[in-house]
Amino acid sequence: MPTGPVPPSARKLQEMAESFGFEMSDGDADLYAEMMAGTLKSYRRLDAMQEDKPPVKYPRCGSRRPGPEENPYNAWFVKGEIKGASGGVLAGKTVGIKDAICVAGFPMINGAKGMDGYIPDIDATVVTRVLDAGGTILGKTNSEDCSFSGGSHTSAYGPVRNPHKPTHSTGASSNGNGAAVAAGDVDMTIGGDQGGSIRIPASWSGIVGHKPTYGLVPYTGAMMIEMTMDHLGPMAANVEDTARLLTAIAGEDPLDPRQRGLIPSGLDMDYVSGLDRGCKGIRVGVLKEGFDQGAGEESWGDTGLPPADAVVGEKVRAAADRLAGAGAEVAEVSNPRHEDALHVWLPICVEGAQAVMLKGNNTGTNWRGFYNTQLLDNVAKGARARPNDMGVMVKYVLLFGEYMQSEYYNRYYAKAQNLRGQITRDYDALLESCDVLVMPTTAILPTPIPGNDAPLRERIVRTLDMIHNTCQFDATGHPAISVPCGVHDDLPVGFMIVGRHWEDATVLQVAQALESAGDWKSF
Repeated sequence: MPTGPVPPSARKLQEMAESFGFEMSDGDADLYAEMMAGTLKSYRRLDAMQEDKPPVKYPRCGSRRPGPEENPYNAWFVKGEIKGASGGVLAGKTVGIKDAICVAGFPMINGAKGMDGYIPDIDATVVTRVLDAGGTILGKTNSEDCSFSGGSHTSAYGPVRNPHKPTHSTGASSNGNGAAVAAGDVDMTIGGDQGGSIRIPASWSGIVGHKPTYGLVPYTGAMMIEMTMDHLGPMAANVEDTARLLTAIAGEDPLDPRQRGLIPSGLDMDYVSGLDRGCKGIRVGVLKEGFDQGAGEESWGDTGLPPADAVVGEKVRAAADRLAGAGAEVAEVSNPRHEDALHVWLPICVEGAQAVMLKGNNTGTNWRGFYNTQLLDNVAKGARARPNDMGVMVKYVLLFGEYMQSEYYNRYYAKAQNLRGQITRDYDALLESCDVLVMPTTAILPTPIPGNDAPLRERIVRTLDMIHNTCQFDATGHPAISVPCGVHDDLPVGFMIVGRHWEDATVLQVAQALESAGDWKSF
């Protein structure tokens, strides 16, 4: 008996024809079904062929769910050690991997209950590079549900708590990364960022998190959200470790279409050697719009986001003054379209995620590279088997994206993509007169974690109420790093540094200069 896809029934074809708005007679349906049976022979032949897959180079002995005594902040999804090469830029360093990134033999759910039972059979490219560079992987860190939240309350196995104040959010979606590094469980982690998911938890956890220039770090083997905004990047307790991890994972991967032809020829990807150059003569632009002049009003401009906490702006401006004291040339600059950039990001991220991450079973079509078919199967099965278990923001994105597709045919997605060049050029123009731009990473302090019984509105709002300044640079692709610059009421404040495309080294250099200005907890 043949295996693989079976031909549709005539009745099924008539139902599909009706959904597309055209009529199909019984005779026509029978003919189409007969012809499709012949076409499906090619599909069944595919089932007999073996796919090429990225190799798994390093042995491992499995993983386990940690108990509460060794996981007090719920930072970890699973623990398990994988030793890498005997030497390299990460020799002696311990690394956590966000549970949106494949590690062969380790369970992976990307924060979603519907993914329970999936065990990848490949290592993501960045995982192999960590091990090649001598790092030791200690496990998978928790993530928000489908990585679509900046809060800490939608993870499948409960909220991830802030080590500085456990009643409050650690930021997300790479929430386990932030908590694991802040708690001292691990030296460094790899997170993902499509709207701020590296920099938000770095800011709220009091650690360093760098979103690289789009295309610098390969995404192969990670759960997608929107292919033109997908970023992976390093998070660590200090700038040097962040630079070490970026050095290990940067560089082209032919399996990732996001990178194809982007990385400039001859780009120096050693991000450690230039860290200690200081910031003397570096031109720093303090972005006026990044400080939310509407503090105390009901919303942040037209975004519906909460007003900025005044203390955040005070801490960040004081940090800019410290850079000036170290020799940087600091001046206020303005980009009146900073808020517009957020509005451009929104339809791309929401409609793109609905098409690829949700309806496209985290794979989609129409691109050349490595398709993780095992992951595709598990995402599709989980979505069908446990739709009620989807997180509140995942449901919102699925519904809103479907509405915009069915009623407006994704034209706003298309128009937003066409506007990306404009908003990118606006920042590029500022970066002609400045070497870097600075602003708060998150305009508000870490917020209390809502309980499972909290009103639905609160649970939805708390997923994206901190993206005032982060999402713009996923849309433009500029490198951006968050460095801790102070604390208020035991809650960390983050300082974001944005640079020109491919000048990640300059961003890290300025970050190192700020870190060298003193212990951030005393600011």
